Amino acid sequence: MVLVVAGLPATGKSTLAELVARDLAAPVFAWDRLMAPLKKHRLLAGLDYEKCLDLGFDMIQALVLNQLRLGQPAIVDSLVDRRRIDEWRAAVADRGGTLRVVECHCSDRELHRERLSGRSRDIPGWHEVDWAHVERMARRFPPLDEVDARIDAVRPVAAGRDLINRLVRGA
Repeated sequence: MVLVVAGLPATGKSTLAELVARDLAAPVFAWDRLMAPLKKHRLLAGLDYEKCLDLGFDMIQALVLNQLRLGQPAIVDSLVDRRRIDEWRAAVADRGGTLRVVECHCSDRELHRERLSGRSRDIPGWHEVDWAHVERMARRFPPLDEVDARIDAVRPVAAGRDLINRLVRGA
């Protein structure tokens, strides 16, 4: 089973992905955590944004498919678009696995902005994001049209965790 926890920054996706990872004893592959060492070593210099996205998504896919090869679950924590979800779903299905998608969002715009202020994700070599970045990502990554569940950040984290755990147990 592969679980994708998608959504804009500051919607709770990393928190939920990490909580569920503990519950499942599964690794979390987060786009920004994979890209941070590359940025730190200046290996992203000169790449345009689309190439960076593709590089990170391809690394995630390679790691996820290896987990499936080992017969183990994996969790993806990332912004993602429909095209990449479709690619991952096909690759996972080809290996006999199931892909579930949970999209996190925040229905309260002010709360969403507040969640960014003072936030520190502790990703060495990576930057914190601001509201302008969230707005750019909202344009680049519109809500997904087919998901297994949507979780609103205005609800308690425990409710989202329970929902995801029920979803993956039924996978």
